[in-house]
Amino acid sequence: MKYSVGIVGFSGYSGAEAVRILARHPHCEPVLLSHRADVDGSKLVRKPTIRRGQANAESVATEGLSAVLLATPQDVSMDLAPQFLAGGAIVVDLSAAFRLGTPERYFEWYKEEHTAANLLPEAVYSIPEFHRVKVRGAKLIANPGCYPTAANLAIRPLIEAGIVDRKAGIVCDAKSGVSGAGRKPALKTSFCEVTENFSAYSILRHRHVPEVLMVSGFEESEFSFTAQLIPIERGILETIYFRLTKPMTSEEIISDIYRKWYGNEPFVRLHEGGSVPDLHAVAHTNFCDIGVVSDPASGRCVVVSAIDNLVKGAAGQAIQNLNLALGIEETAGLL
Repeated sequence: MKYSVGIVGFSGYSGAEAVRILARHPHCEPVLLSHRADVDGSKLVRKPTIRRGQANAESVATEGLSAVLLATPQDVSMDLAPQFLAGGAIVVDLSAAFRLGTPERYFEWYKEEHTAANLLPEAVYSIPEFHRVKVRGAKLIANPGCYPTAANLAIRPLIEAGIVDRKAGIVCDAKSGVSGAGRKPALKTSFCEVTENFSAYSILRHRHVPEVLMVSGFEESEFSFTAQLIPIERGILETIYFRLTKPMTSEEIISDIYRKWYGNEPFVRLHEGGSVPDLHAVAHTNFCDIGVVSDPASGRCVVVSAIDNLVKGAAGQAIQNLNLALGIEETAGLL
């Protein structure tokens, strides 16, 4: 038996990545669901044999869908999620529509009214390494943003261990490939604007900041986040700076803190001996790689966290969450 999983937004980068993963999944098969007449996914989805249908409540029954992945803008997710849930499907939403818990918080950061606020109490926000127990049996899963995934996997264990001097603050310098901006044409992500360039944006008020605060458990005043666009296709590398509350070597932080959290995690890889990851190591994978460089004498510490923004930062993590919700092995289709 295979679960049929609908994908809305399959013509975008994250949606196409989800199709690629599900096409090789041992327990699931993708179904391409069109939500508007002008959708053309032919350039990204090259397998004409994949079933197609329409994105509406009736498709849950007509296509036999167990679950639906929404790789769509927030407004589309708010419109479609109630329909698919009413039809009995599990919904994993890759947008920000259901991440922040309340309509007030959503409006604060996205400056838009939430049109499906009644679903927010049942939405389960899930970075699986932290929230997998909540996902099992969930019907609506809010898949995290790419920047917060890399940041929280690096920061939360440190906060929990009490080794971050929060009065000194945490600085997260985050760099992303252009695919993170989506496939819709825009001047700022056009070739001539991006190539041979390097630019910062949404300084101090990036929309992903509340996800980091919510998961890692500190205040906005303690956190400085800067997103930067670099001229590559995919990947996120975050360099995180903070002060230690007590002297610890790089090896001690890896062994005493990170290894206790992630020693048995299939998708978190730790770098030993003060080495740090790069983007080549995580491209096209669902891994998050973490490395630490510490100077116990001065109390300075730098953590480097790297992911593929389209996989662990989007479609791969969505399927990791889907596996948990369906009750199948978490790594299915991802290793």
